[in-house]
Amino acid sequence: MKRLFLDLSPVMRVSALTVFALVVFGAVAPATFGDVAGTLLDWLTGNFGWLLLLSVFVMVLFLLWVALSRYGKLRLGPDDCKPEFPFFTWIAMLFSTGFGAGLVFWGVAEPMSHFFRPPFASLGAETPQAARVAMGYAFFHWGLSQWAVFALAGLGIGLMQFRKQRDGLVSTVLGPVTGNRPLVKIGIDSLSVVATTLGVATTVGLGVLQIGGGMESVFGIPSSVPVQLLIVVAMFAVYMVSSATGLDRGMRVLSNINLAMCLVLLVYVFTLGPTVFMLDVFTLALGDYLTHFVEYSLRMTPYQGGTWINDWTIFYWAWAISWSPFVGAFVARVSRGRTIREFVMGVLVVPPALGCVWIAVFGGMALHSDLQSGTNIAAIVDQDVALALFAAYEALPLSTMLSVFSIALIFLFMVTSADSATYILASMATRGTLHPTLGNKLVWGVLMAAIAAVLLVAGGLESLQTAALVAALPFTVLLLAMLAAIVKFIRHEPLPIAPADLRRYRALEKEARRNPPAGGGAKAPAAEAPTAEAERPSAARKDT
Repeated sequence: MKRLFLDLSPVMRVSALTVFALVVFGAVAPATFGDVAGTLLDWLTGNFGWLLLLSVFVMVLFLLWVALSRYGKLRLGPDDCKPEFPFFTWIAMLFSTGFGAGLVFWGVAEPMSHFFRPPFASLGAETPQAARVAMGYAFFHWGLSQWAVFALAGLGIGLMQFRKQRDGLVSTVLGPVTGNRPLVKIGIDSLSVVATTLGVATTVGLGVLQIGGGMESVFGIPSSVPVQLLIVVAMFAVYMVSSATGLDRGMRVLSNINLAMCLVLLVYVFTLGPTVFMLDVFTLALGDYLTHFVEYSLRMTPYQGGTWINDWTIFYWAWAISWSPFVGAFVARVSRGRTIREFVMGVLVVPPALGCVWIAVFGGMALHSDLQSGTNIAAIVDQDVALALFAAYEALPLSTMLSVFSIALIFLFMVTSADSATYILASMATRGTLHPTLGNKLVWGVLMAAIAAVLLVAGGLESLQTAALVAALPFTVLLLAMLAAIVKFIRHEPLPIAPADLRRYRALEKEARRNPPAGGGAKAPAAEAPTAEAERPSAARKDT
């Protein structure tokens, strides 16, 4: 054991010991852990919420610019490489990295929470006006802002890993900004690993809470701490078996199964639920989302006070930022061969679009039930968000079957998320290798399960929220530095030859062969092909 520890990389040792220390602290003094978590939550959201809102908004603007600019032609890999995975599998793998499990959890819970406790004090609770704002805000939280965080991290890692053939470490991407000092690199990569572990533990905990709530609702099994811990153990066993099969087999198959199950469930609820109401809700909420995007992105409440923004928008952005090393590395890994434009538009459009459709169908079903049938789903959600989805199913035929199906779906989502997380964590902790050993993946699988279990025992959802925020604050600064590093990288990267230029060159070459110079003199040189070097930005030619 001692020899194994000494053979580990410095990042592996530092990050593993840090996470282990958190687990021990939470296990030995759970009450103190919860108190410290609550204090940190108040301090961080109260003093740095503005930084998270501004940072995410800047990331959205930057990604839209780089995708639409001439740099959008650059590929995550050599200019002649093709995408490694087909489109459906690519989207399925993106959707299964944790986003899908979170969406199943919050697809009903979030709009019903806003319906019961509106985002604006001027709105009456459980009114049609509150329902409209609730859906618009739910679209906003699950829209392109959250995915912009993942896309930024993935873009930096993908360019460095596949275009420059370097390792996929965050410190390597940040090299042009932070330099290559060993201690700085170890610190950045260790922070990335710890942030990823806490972020994954957050979602694992949320998934366990929902599975426990579903089992209590369907089978009458109380969602107690021992039951929750048993669920964690079961997840650990299954995702380690999946991890042993490799990324290209187990992860790929599970991702396709997850997305297929989601589509089946979505079609069933859409068909048997209030279909026209759902379509109307989707159209109106999409318009509200687009109309209020800038307002919601930068909304703070310094004049009237309140904690709603801290509890929702800032929590979501912190959650996404704490996930960004993991999701970014994984998104980059499965996006090799795609252009920057394909990558950004695919990541920013397709998963958020699926998310908004899901919220319109499932959240719309719950809102229709409360508004038109006088049910109390919103009140149930206010007491226990884990019961949201299962309470909404009561309005549909075969509600018990739907609940069992959903429990299986959530479990598979969590297994897939943890499977991909163990791969990425082991890769980041072992110098960015694309083929980490099973032993390294086992270490991180154990630590993820352990910290999720401790956080559940220590304080439930509030402690999980705090864990994400603590990891997110320093990494926000690193993401902004990564943005600057990407700009520096692409401005000095030769652009591929445009198809029109290539066609023009071939036409000139063909014409030169057909009409050689008269007089028998020296053979005229062939037309020179345009090169990628000719496209390199220079000091004499600035972007317009």
